Amino acid sequence: MLSKLLLILGVMALTLALRTSRRPWLQKLAGAGLVTTSFFTGYFLTGEWSIGVLCASSWLLLPWLELLTRIRGLTLPLERNLRHRSPPGSQTFPALAELTEQIEGEGFEHVDDSGWDWDEYQQFFRLFYKSDERLQAAVCLVDQQDIAFYYLSLSSRAKDGTLWTTWNYPFSYSLKLAPQWRVNRLRGDLDFVRLLTSHREFLRRHHVELAHLDLLEPEAMQQEIQKDLRAQVTHNIAAGVLVQDAAGQVRYSWRGLFFLWFQFLRDLVRLF
Repeated sequence: MLSKLLLILGVMALTLALRTSRRPWLQKLAGAGLVTTSFFTGYFLTGEWSIGVLCASSWLLLPWLELLTRIRGLTLPLERNLRHRSPPGSQTFPALAELTEQIEGEGFEHVDDSGWDWDEYQQFFRLFYKSDERLQAAVCLVDQQDIAFYYLSLSSRAKDGTLWTTWNYPFSYSLKLAPQWRVNRLRGDLDFVRLLTSHREFLRRHHVELAHLDLLEPEAMQQEIQKDLRAQVTHNIAAGVLVQDAAGQVRYSWRGLFFLWFQFLRDLVRLF
């Protein structure tokens, strides 16, 4: 029994070591190690292969605990009204100053700090604009209960209404993308300079030239983002992912919960 316990601990230690690696293929092996650890735990404790397989496959069903207990009852306002916000402190968001320096170093102007709050969900945006490329950038901090993460985004607004966005959002998006939104998603560990290079190539690849882009007043960025959020929610209500109640608030439908579960499975496959 001791040898089996040591094997489980060994696989677990290897999994944790692989997860801290900066090489994507080693991080994928960490996902396989997590499933292997679950299989060995179930198999060694019971001696049954079927229990081991059940423990390993439980990772596919685990999200439903969160979906049914918290997400199902979560409501959000139809209108997400952004307003000016003071930036979070260095203890809350220690990378903000360095990210700001990187973005301004590429010729962007810091336009505003804004965000919105709803119950235990908070979102902070630091907005930038580069007028000679008609290009907006943002650093976004998402803080929801005990989970917090940030991502970077670059967006170009075409005159035909198409929004071309490059970002390193770390998860599959929790809503269906609106039809006019084109997303170039990159790894979360890439810095702003590499995102900027990829975004320029993204536009070239789709033959989007400067003349095709709207010239945006920096002061209007907050209103434009607010319109984007409203269009996204409206599209998901029409798609059945969200439903609106009599009070004007929205929540996930059963169809939306299954959509979130499939998004989780996509992230799990990406991990492997």
